Amino acid sequence: MAKTKSGAAKLFAVALGILTAIGGFVDIGDLVTNAVVGSRFGLGLVWVVVVGVIGICVYALMAGRVAAVSGRATFEIIRDRLGPRAALANLAGSFLINLLTVTAEIGGIALAFQLITTVEPALWIPLAAFGVWIAVWRAKFSLLENVTGLLGLSLVVFVIAVFLLKPDWAALGGTLVPAVPQGETPFTYWFYAVALFGAAMTPYEVFFFSSGAIEDGWTIRDLGQAKANVFVGFPLGGLLSVAIAACAAIVLLPRAIEVTSLSQVVLPIAEAGGQIALAFVLVGILAATFGAALETTLSSGYTLAQFFGWSWGKFRRPVNASRFHLSMIVTILIAVGILATGVDPIQVTEMSVVFSAVALPLTYLPILLVANDRQYLGEHVNGRAMNAIALIYLGIIVLASVAAIPLLIITGAGA
Repeated sequence: MAKTKSGAAKLFAVALGILTAIGGFVDIGDLVTNAVVGSRFGLGLVWVVVVGVIGICVYALMAGRVAAVSGRATFEIIRDRLGPRAALANLAGSFLINLLTVTAEIGGIALAFQLITTVEPALWIPLAAFGVWIAVWRAKFSLLENVTGLLGLSLVVFVIAVFLLKPDWAALGGTLVPAVPQGETPFTYWFYAVALFGAAMTPYEVFFFSSGAIEDGWTIRDLGQAKANVFVGFPLGGLLSVAIAACAAIVLLPRAIEVTSLSQVVLPIAEAGGQIALAFVLVGILAATFGAALETTLSSGYTLAQFFGWSWGKFRRPVNASRFHLSMIVTILIAVGILATGVDPIQVTEMSVVFSAVALPLTYLPILLVANDRQYLGEHVNGRAMNAIALIYLGIIVLASVAAIPLLIITGAGA
C-alpha cells in the first residue's frame, strides 16, 4: 500500500510539474511580444516560436541534468569550471538581464491590476513589489511554483478563443508562410524574430528550473521527471504563445490595431468570449506575471548566492540565508526605482526580451560545457545527438546575439 501511494505521489509530482511549466512559460514578455508579432506579421513568425521551444527544452534539459546529477548549483559549477573571471562575465550578463526582466514582470503585475480596476499602474507598482517580496520571503517553494503556475493555466482561454473567433482558416494558415508583409521591412521582420526568440529562451527560466531541482532535492532518479516536465510543459507553453499570436492575427491585424498595452492583448478574448472569457484571461495574466516576477526575483538571488558561495534556498529559513534574501530585496527595490521614473512597462518588456537574446551566449555556453564534463556528470554527459542539437543552437544563439543590437538601432526598437 505504501508503495502504491509513493507511486501516485510521484505521478502527481510529474503532472504538477508539467502544469506549472505551462503556467510559467508565458510571462509578460511572451504576452506582449507574441501579440505584437501577431498583429503585424500574422503567423509568419510562428517558426521562431517552434525554434525557441526546442531551444529552451535543450537548455533546460542540460541545466536540470547538471543540477540533479551533481547536486550542485548552476553558478557554483560554472565558477569552478570556467574560473572566477569568466564566470563573473556570465554573472554580470545574467544578473543585468534578470534585473530588467524583474522590472518588466513587476510592471506587468501593475498593468494586470490596471486592467482589472482601471486604476493607474503607477499606484499598483508598490503593492506589486510588496506582494512579490512577501511571497519570496514567507511562502514555501512548492506553493510559489504550484499556485501561480496552475492559475496561469487560465491563459488556455487564448487557445479556446482562436476557435470561438471562427477565422478563415485558409487565410490564417496562409500567414504561416514566412514572408515580410506589405508595410514592413526585412529589418523589422528579423528584429521581431530575435525578440520572439529571446522571449522564448529567457535565461531566468533555466536558472529557476535548475535551482528548483536543488530546492526539490532532485537526484539521478528524478531525471525522468525532469524530462517529462520539459518535453510536455515547454511545448504546451509554446502552444499558448502561438494562440496569443493567432488571436492578434485574427482580430487586430485586419483592423491595423497596434499593440501598445495589455488592453489590446486581451481585446480578442473579450470579442471571442465576452466577460467570462475576459475574467479567465485576467486571472491568467495576473498569475503568470506574478509567478514570473517570483521566479525572476528568486533567480537574481540564486545567481548571486551561487556565484559568491552564500547560503541560499527557500528550503532554508531567511535568517540562515540572509544575503540570499537581502539580494532579492535589493533587486526588487531597484526594479521599483526604475519603474518610478515613469518608464512604460511595455517598453521595458520589449527591451528585456531583446537583451535576453544578447546575453544568451554568456548563459548557454557554460551550461553546454558543464553538460559535457565527466568530472561533474560522469556517464550522464551529453550524448552525440544531444551535442549535435546543442551546438546547432549555440550557432543560432550567437547569430541572434550579434544581430540584436544592430536590428534594435536600425528599426528603432521595431517601430
